[in-house]
Amino acid sequence: MVPGKPQTLVIGSSPVLVADVARAAADPRFHVKLNQDALSLLGRSREIVEYTAASGERVYGLNTLLGSGRDTAVEEKSLLSYQIQVVRYHNSGVGSYLDRAASRSVILARLIGFSRGGSGVRPGTAEFYAEMLNRGVFPAIPREGSVGSSDLTQLAAVAAVAIGEGEAFNADGALVPGAKALADAGLQPLVLAPGEALALVSANAYSVGVGTLALLRLQQLAELADVALSLSLETIARYDGGGNLSPFSPAIQAAKAVDGQRDSAAAVRRLLSGGWLEDVRPEVSVQDALSFRAAPQTHGAFRTLVAQLDAALDVELNGRGDNPLVDVESGRMISGGNFQPMQLALAFEGLRLALAHVGISCERRIAKLYPPQRAIRARHLQAAASGEALAQEELPGLLWYSAAGLLAELKALAAPATLGAPTLSADVEDHSTLAPLALQQLEKSLDAAEKLLAIEALTASYLLLEAGAAQPLGKGTGAVVGRLADVLARRPSAPDLVERARTELRDLVDQELSEEGEKTW
Repeated sequence: MVPGKPQTLVIGSSPVLVADVARAAADPRFHVKLNQDALSLLGRSREIVEYTAASGERVYGLNTLLGSGRDTAVEEKSLLSYQIQVVRYHNSGVGSYLDRAASRSVILARLIGFSRGGSGVRPGTAEFYAEMLNRGVFPAIPREGSVGSSDLTQLAAVAAVAIGEGEAFNADGALVPGAKALADAGLQPLVLAPGEALALVSANAYSVGVGTLALLRLQQLAELADVALSLSLETIARYDGGGNLSPFSPAIQAAKAVDGQRDSAAAVRRLLSGGWLEDVRPEVSVQDALSFRAAPQTHGAFRTLVAQLDAALDVELNGRGDNPLVDVESGRMISGGNFQPMQLALAFEGLRLALAHVGISCERRIAKLYPPQRAIRARHLQAAASGEALAQEELPGLLWYSAAGLLAELKALAAPATLGAPTLSADVEDHSTLAPLALQQLEKSLDAAEKLLAIEALTASYLLLEAGAAQPLGKGTGAVVGRLADVLARRPSAPDLVERARTELRDLVDQELSEEGEKTW
């Protein structure tokens, strides 16, 4: 992207890329536009809704109540008022509000859902959602409230603002009435047509939209895990006679056809290229501990699950999860269960378990970096006993304990989240995915895992700096140590140290993933 230059995401009939959605959500400079293909499909879809309504056919949510009231008709003269009632009824979320990127991701995911033709909203309604994004309308969307059978409460918070109700954030971050947020953006409140209220709220746009943002972080973390591992390999080579690279060799990786594993091993070889570990050392240990030696298997399995989440998000983003589904080909409105994103929920579940395993290996490597730190402290204490001022160390001594606490958190977060939903709506809604809860737990796991890997990278970098430059570091590991050396030299507090390291490492990984995947290390 060119700095300062707005970008446009054009939504048409072709598939939308998950990465594009995440980028457009994260950057408020992005504008979105529905092309003529999308608008034409929306028009045909809406014609089917209007024809069905005029025919008198009973259709869920079009002319009936919802949930356990599915077989109770709504009188024609009440249909417009019913739209407002549906939005108000479902606007019941609680908890903290989503940030701007997450809020944009929800609106964008629902807009893309409209464009697939299954919702039956008018073209103008879809364009209104596009304008909310383009003009910076920031609905206040509560985080909690969805059980994963459509993210009803989150989407109702968006719909409430669209009709001039609810709340939104202004440019200063203060909560204002939804009507004022629209007026400030030069928009008039949307007047919903029959069937549109349900179409606005009945989708998984929170799980899908925020899931795309989580995916980008997961892809970064896959690279970060290999960076931290590579630094630790360099470190144990200097202090403990380890750092055997044979487990990362192409021959070992070719012996087992796991794409993620091969990618992880290749990343480590690339990070260490040009350094002294590439030369076979007669004194090197024949085998390092499994947290080093089998790391490609662990990191590779994690990478595989990240790819599976990418595929699940692609399905949900470009599919038609509406109920009832407006089927343009047959000209009918059909009740179904595509709003149940089970594949996506299970992808969120599996990734938390995978992150816990990545964390276990990471914490065990940190533990093996502790004896050299203890020796350094002993040396400093001995110098102080001789009359020198006690050296102030750049690395807080008990970061390993913080790492152990983070690992415990990762293990707790790995417990299943999707099995706990009770039955709702008079036992009609008797199974739910709890995909939003699984996603929220995944976001917490990401935070813990990022901190854990940052601690490993900091610890290894500190020890490599203490060891001096007798042996050349790899091209990639050298670049990381150089960045983290500046962070360590500032001697910030432990929380600030880890946060600064996370920022630096994220920046390095982003550079590595930039330029269409071209590897810079």
